[in-house]
Amino acid sequence: MPSPSNLSQRRRHPARPKVSTQAAQPENLREYAAAWSDYELLDAGGGRKLERWGEVVTIRPEVNAAAAALWPLTEWRELAHWEFVETSSTQGRWQKMRADAPESWSIGYRQLRFNLKLTQFKHLGLFPEQQANWRFIAERVAPGARILNLFAYTGAASLVARAGGADVTHVDSVRQMLDWANANQALSGLADIKWVLEDALKFAGRELKRGKRYDGIIMDPPAWGLGANGEKWKLEHQLPRLAETARGLLQPGGFLVLNTYSPQVGLQELAAAAGLHFGQGQSETRQLWARSRTGNALYYGNLLRAVV
Repeated sequence: MPSPSNLSQRRRHPARPKVSTQAAQPENLREYAAAWSDYELLDAGGGRKLERWGEVVTIRPEVNAAAAALWPLTEWRELAHWEFVETSSTQGRWQKMRADAPESWSIGYRQLRFNLKLTQFKHLGLFPEQQANWRFIAERVAPGARILNLFAYTGAASLVARAGGADVTHVDSVRQMLDWANANQALSGLADIKWVLEDALKFAGRELKRGKRYDGIIMDPPAWGLGANGEKWKLEHQLPRLAETARGLLQPGGFLVLNTYSPQVGLQELAAAAGLHFGQGQSETRQLWARSRTGNALYYGNLLRAVV
């Protein structure tokens, strides 16, 4: 079994995925992440997106931004502190656009705080489109609820659940991601998240054997990757097992959030996997979108939610 989180740079951006057939879905299947005071998608187009993170503005490549931008690129670059320049499909370098541009800083979301920093994989440590899922989680957690976050990265969803009083177990196979998530916990004034450094599915399988049950399960698995021993991971091959594992771990009344960024996993594939293990009316599939200040809509991927 591979440990795909070991290549967390590949979690959401496989090499040049073709997503146009995924994106052409009706409005009623879309769920939009909302901007907040410390984050805003300013514009998108021409294979790039312009974002504001607190006071810092970045330009990053975005394969789904195929439409034309509404603001000229010259204006983007006047606003930006940093621009990411790709050197391959998975890596690149940051180009400083302003002399005072910070390499690390923090932003808030409600009562939470997140540390951000430049990485060679164009990510900053936070995926703001997940705000749509943070809303869903916050509405459903209650004090004492047991939440399991698998492939948990830097912990935004874990912090949202913990802020609602849940007992949270956070699992990722990359030590630096756990350290980053733990720093976010401290910065947010929270404590007592259980950190697990391990392959997410191996841990979940042992929890099943131990008879453990959870009130909520959050999964954000990578689209593809290689394990420590060269094992291949492809999300489309693992979907049935992910759904089965989640269903086995859920308490009655519990919820599942399974987020995907793979161009090979569409709404039909998600629905088929859910149909094997969840009853009629227990699950729904949605697309994840965000709208820029200029009005351009940007597609981010698909998600499965279930309440049993």
